[in-house]
Amino acid sequence: MAWQRKILRVDLSAGKCKSDKLNMDWAADYLGQRGLAMKYLMAEGAPDADALSPENNLIFATGPLTGTSASTGGRYSVITKGALTGAIACSNSGGFFGAELKNAGWDMIIVTGRADTPVYLLIEDDTARLIDAAELWGMSVWQTEPAIRSAIQNPNLRIASIGKAGENMVRYAAVVNDLDRAAGRSGVGAVMGSKNLKAVAVHGTGGVKVRDADAFSKVVAVSNKRVTESPSAGRMGRNGTMPMMDVTNAYGSLPTNNNRIVSFDGIDGINVAAQQARRMSDGKPNLKGNKACFACTIGCGRVSQMDPNHFSVADKKDFPLVSGGLEYESGYALGPMVGVDDMEAATYANYVCNEHGMDPISFGATLSAAMELFDVGAISTDDTDGIELAFGSAEALVSMVNLTAIGEGFGVELGLGSKLLCEKYGHPEFSMTVKGQEIPGYDGRAMQGMGLAYATSNRGACHLRASPYGDDFEHVRPDGKAAVVKDSQDKIAAVDSSGLCLFPGYELDDIAELLSAACEGDWTAEGLSVMGERIWNLERQFNMSANLGMADDTLPERMLKEPAASGAGKGRVAELDKMLPEYYLLRGWTDTGAPSAETLQRLGLDSE
Repeated sequence: MAWQRKILRVDLSAGKCKSDKLNMDWAADYLGQRGLAMKYLMAEGAPDADALSPENNLIFATGPLTGTSASTGGRYSVITKGALTGAIACSNSGGFFGAELKNAGWDMIIVTGRADTPVYLLIEDDTARLIDAAELWGMSVWQTEPAIRSAIQNPNLRIASIGKAGENMVRYAAVVNDLDRAAGRSGVGAVMGSKNLKAVAVHGTGGVKVRDADAFSKVVAVSNKRVTESPSAGRMGRNGTMPMMDVTNAYGSLPTNNNRIVSFDGIDGINVAAQQARRMSDGKPNLKGNKACFACTIGCGRVSQMDPNHFSVADKKDFPLVSGGLEYESGYALGPMVGVDDMEAATYANYVCNEHGMDPISFGATLSAAMELFDVGAISTDDTDGIELAFGSAEALVSMVNLTAIGEGFGVELGLGSKLLCEKYGHPEFSMTVKGQEIPGYDGRAMQGMGLAYATSNRGACHLRASPYGDDFEHVRPDGKAAVVKDSQDKIAAVDSSGLCLFPGYELDDIAELLSAACEGDWTAEGLSVMGERIWNLERQFNMSANLGMADDTLPERMLKEPAASGAGKGRVAELDKMLPEYYLLRGWTDTGAPSAETLQRLGLDSE
């Protein structure tokens, strides 16, 4: 129970869809979503293939608790080899698409091959078929969703699609569902575009059954009450994640101007107070309200309303002024990282990232690298379509997000991501990336644990693969960070595989209780922790098969060699050389970062 026990296999090259049984032995070891899809990708995929080739499989996966009444039980992930990194990509999204897929009777979609011409996948309960998408190709996400609903005459369809960025294979293109929820990182949208797959549209009426409905209802009632009544849930509902910007700015860990500095003088123009303040031009705040994903009792999603008089939208009469608003990571990347303190310009850029399907973190960090290239004279207005890429320029931000989204002018260069961009123009040291993926909104000099988390993350720099926040804000020294990072990585891998969101702060005991009522099997916190460790090591094996290893477990040169000039980390660099050997030891890996034979045997991975 809870699993639907069915996989939809879609062979784009042959134009065929067929049902297959879910491997329940694998489900017992890997649970669902991130873990189980990783197992399928490793078993059936080609880690050494080019990410944009037909040989790279693309998987949409739910967890056993997706589609249930457990708080935040609406998550799904897109798993593939990342177009941005060449490493494992697993991008998690909320909204309503995941629950709809589960309600239609499917745990997972495995997409192989490449269609000769654009298509989209339509799933209506047990029926799945590929439909010509020639008329949709070239449309934005915002145009694609209503066009498919209109064509199928079904307003209840939930749709995950790519916009122009995915079609043009921008290296950090996203898969967007429900207009502004995204499987955002690592270029999963570019892989989808490379396959000529425009969208997946699904409507399900079957629901999700659990093993013991009465027991499950009781566990859900207790856990949902705890989540709803927690102080953090109230804060997240009111303010989302944006208050973190003031925290990191005060602490000296807010990446600013491509990490040249770690606090932002223009913070008052781009923080949560600015988002909630009434504008002089029309008397309205940027923040209109909040919204929730499927089964969510928090509602951290932001809904913004743009100033109709702002230069970015003043001449765009059909541009929607109300849409998904800034959250911390998009706010950091489209604000301090590029030196912009214009809330409306950053909101506009975020809208465009949703509209055309781009990761705002990677876009903002790539633009910031281009701004540094411009600052030192490595590029000029001759390269940038006559636009001065100066830090702090809202005009440059607005112009470049448009060009990148539609794949024109210097936007084509920005679509490469900062690693390839900086290598092309002779300054690889300006790329703030790990394994080719741009860093999120935490500098690794004041936050040493986060630096280690970035360096060791299997999917490249990521703020959602470990949780050293509390320890990092408590002390800067590197002592003890390896254990905090390793343990939280294992826990998060299990949470990501369950179908639940990280934000409620579930403990593994909570998830074990939910799973025990929902699924057959013996579920314990200890078992889930081992499962998370197994998933982490399997991802490591995938990356090693893709020719990534110890040399890729590093940080941007700036964090390793240039001491922070202010804040809690003043005078410090990221002390990765002290933390990484301890991390390898705790993981049961060799001193070159490979899982030892004993570790693989203990986790049942020695036959992979």
